[in-house]
Amino acid sequence: MTAYHRPVMLAEVLGALAPRAGGVYVDGTLGAGGHAAAILEASAPDGCLVGLDRDPQALALARESLSPFGERVRPIRSTFDRLPQVLAQLGLTGVDGLLLDLGVSSMQLDQAARGFAFRHDAPLDMRMAPEGETAAELLARLDEKDMAGILARLGEEPFARRIARALVKARQAASIASTGQLARLVEEALPAAERRRRQIHPATQTFQALRLYLNDELGQLERFLAAAPSLLNPGGRLAVISYHSLEDRRVKKALASYAHPCTCPPRLPRCQCGRLPLFTPLYRKALRPSPQEVADNPRARSARLRAAMRTEAAA
Repeated sequence: MTAYHRPVMLAEVLGALAPRAGGVYVDGTLGAGGHAAAILEASAPDGCLVGLDRDPQALALARESLSPFGERVRPIRSTFDRLPQVLAQLGLTGVDGLLLDLGVSSMQLDQAARGFAFRHDAPLDMRMAPEGETAAELLARLDEKDMAGILARLGEEPFARRIARALVKARQAASIASTGQLARLVEEALPAAERRRRQIHPATQTFQALRLYLNDELGQLERFLAAAPSLLNPGGRLAVISYHSLEDRRVKKALASYAHPCTCPPRLPRCQCGRLPLFTPLYRKALRPSPQEVADNPRARSARLRAAMRTEAAA
């Protein structure tokens, strides 16, 4: 299996979703189809899967890799926050499992022209789909205040104002059009002591912030989590793999609110609000990849898997 087809935490995902024959599953981040293939194999002979991806290149690859499963799989170009509409169009009122593997895929990172990584000097794109504004166009129009806000909020960059000031100054001389150019400008904007202190490349958090903003990744995640209870059948399971704290924090908060929805004051002897749990957590805390998986696939090192089971309560 190539790096493109190496699904993260595969055994843990199958354990969380517990695919079975006749079940209906959704992979909201289909990618190359690695997780989807394993779910289809585990739910043979008649389990089916709806696979969503906004990236037409990834969807084409998934269609090819999943073709042996025939009509058991439905690859669809869509963002996962539109899952309620997709399921309605397919005539499905509920599913037995939902999976998200968030973030940018290995395939997207390794294609220099996509502009997600700074190890290659390439056009500054960062879009997960061919539509919409590129990162270069975004940097050309943002004022210093808005740029700093994005870097601070979505990149958790402590030097956001300093970096934004440097980028606005630099674009007065020439547009910021390549990944290498942006990485150099960010690195030069940081104090020398800070550059030496960081264990990751100085531009990592800036690249993350711009990618999250351009692709509305956190907004889509929040909309998906809000809809999840109404999409799962009772006993259905939700599994989400996150790669940084901004994603994981939202998943953790949503699952906690669904598992403990009571709004009554603590002093009351029993619940009066009538809010029943919509999910039961499958694990006390997030699962991490094994040391062996991290050794085999270093990109899995920051993965966190959270999972829960849908209760019988009405959404």
